[in-house]
Amino acid sequence: MAHDGTAAGSAAQLSVRAVLLGIVLAALMAAANTYLGLFAGMTVASAIPSAVVSMAVLKLFGGGGILEHNIVQTGGSAGSSTATGVIFTAPAFVLLGYWTHYPYWWIYGFAALGCVLGVIFTVPLRRALIIDQKLRFPEGTAAAEVLRAGDHPGRGARLLAISAVIGGVLKLLAANGLRLIPDSTVWAGYFGRSILYLGNNVSAAMLGVGYICGMNVGVVIVAGGVLAFDVILPLYTHFWLAGNAELSAATATLSAVDAAGLIWSRQIRYVGVGTMLIGGLWTLFSIRTAIVSSLRAAVSATRRLASGGQIDERERDLPLRVMIIGTILCTIPLFLMYHSVVGSLSVSIPMTLAMIVLSFVFCAVSAYMTGLVGGSNDPVSGMIIASILAGSAMLLLLTGGDATLGPVAAVMIGAATCCAVCVASDNLQDLQCGHLVGATPWRQQVMLAVGAMTSAFVLAPILNLLQNAYGIGIADAAHPHPLIAPQAVLISAVARGLFGGSLPWNMVIVGVAIGAAMIVLDEWLRRGGSGLRAPVLAAAVGIYLPLEVTMPIFLGGCVAWLAGRRSRREHHGGPETFAGRGMLYAAGLIAGESLMGVVIAIPIVLSGRADVLALPEAWQPGATAGNLLGVTLFMLVGWALYRVATRER
Repeated sequence: MAHDGTAAGSAAQLSVRAVLLGIVLAALMAAANTYLGLFAGMTVASAIPSAVVSMAVLKLFGGGGILEHNIVQTGGSAGSSTATGVIFTAPAFVLLGYWTHYPYWWIYGFAALGCVLGVIFTVPLRRALIIDQKLRFPEGTAAAEVLRAGDHPGRGARLLAISAVIGGVLKLLAANGLRLIPDSTVWAGYFGRSILYLGNNVSAAMLGVGYICGMNVGVVIVAGGVLAFDVILPLYTHFWLAGNAELSAATATLSAVDAAGLIWSRQIRYVGVGTMLIGGLWTLFSIRTAIVSSLRAAVSATRRLASGGQIDERERDLPLRVMIIGTILCTIPLFLMYHSVVGSLSVSIPMTLAMIVLSFVFCAVSAYMTGLVGGSNDPVSGMIIASILAGSAMLLLLTGGDATLGPVAAVMIGAATCCAVCVASDNLQDLQCGHLVGATPWRQQVMLAVGAMTSAFVLAPILNLLQNAYGIGIADAAHPHPLIAPQAVLISAVARGLFGGSLPWNMVIVGVAIGAAMIVLDEWLRRGGSGLRAPVLAAAVGIYLPLEVTMPIFLGGCVAWLAGRRSRREHHGGPETFAGRGMLYAAGLIAGESLMGVVIAIPIVLSGRADVLALPEAWQPGATAGNLLGVTLFMLVGWALYRVATRER
């Protein structure tokens, strides 16, 4: 029953203006999250910003009902989930040397077909998880509250616009733009044979990510960064660097900052690989009961859906025949893509079947976990690693351990699976929002599929643009500071390593040990009823990212904690009393910087010069003045975020 009493069948939902606005927002959110995910290894949900923009924009065209706004947020949210599925896997093909660029139709195929499968595979779960089990789906519930409380949509849209401009301007001033401030302020120094390292990225987007993630996650992420750069790195340079003749010679003439970066990229970051591996496997083991429950719910719901009968509009999902036809239509092109690479039916058919089975299982797991703990805590990385491991085990037998073909084929299985899993989480969040406001489920499912297919159109051009402007995953002479793309680098390393490639296994084993210790700590905190947790995958991300990237995430979490503390003290509410404005402001910072990163890449690629936007050297401040200006601006953005989050009106 719709909570607001709206009859889904009597109000506009899939109106032309709602669909068009949803498509536009999906493309924008896909572009922003592509940059953000490659830069920091995480993306942010776009449902709430899309809802706010919808309420403001449709008001200019005579208003819009809550169900139209719900359709817009459903379409807009598809952009972030589609981008996530692609950026976690597609760069791995380039890193493996299979692609030299991002071919348009391959990227579109994996994104569009995988995401549509994700929508289809989660249709049977809607009734089981949302109505029968009444799971929380926190982001979907929050989006519904935003839609219901949309009395002043223009105010929220203005807040988003202002913060987006701030985030964009800060990015424009930095090293790839006008070069008035550096991207990061870093320091490193030798203490005997050890190197110590400190740093902070002047990134409004990372500050916003930290605010959205919160203090607990921010602390764990930065703790992983400090462990990597100020514990493992000094130990490595003191005790083991001399034993690595090649790396020792390469760092002999470098500054402490450059030496630390090189050692981290070649050795220390693989500690994060080991931590991610055990973290992903442990996460799947720890939710084994939830996996069984979600699969049982899927089977039960499918049987109920097939039984037919009269159904209220607010309970009407896509028909079973549409789901079957859609699955076939998506599977055939994916099979042809696989076969064009492996050239053998005895390999391409099992690859296709493995992709279908893994996608269905992990879509159910993703949907269930999202309902329990929210999309931000959905262990997508763990599920994709598990799918790569399963696919690799099968392909080792089918290809005879072919070290050239095997890793590529394994990542191909993971690419479609990842897109399906990412959109599965998003689908259930959107359907929860729709359930609370009285929407028709099948219309949302269609809109999510449309949003995913249309946002997939922009991903290949954006990936090629970012590759040519910044580099992705691997540093080279042209791109000494590339976008990190941590998940894709991890996936390519795991796939290559399983087929006989070389990995610094000693570092991976250290990471496994650290991950095991984190798991024990987290279990101890959980059983003790502590409000703090130590999620192992958050620590793994912290180890794997440069310290200067994790530091602003931690600082954003501090801002969220301080704002929540003031809210509780002065207004006897919870930290949610002012969370809405803070979340919108943080989302704007993220969108503004990310979109500006894409915009800046255009003149860089067209001119072939990384400094095409830079001001004349005479106008640029020196290193000290630039660092001081960058830190000052960053602190002002953080102060503004705190003020917005704690302002009563």
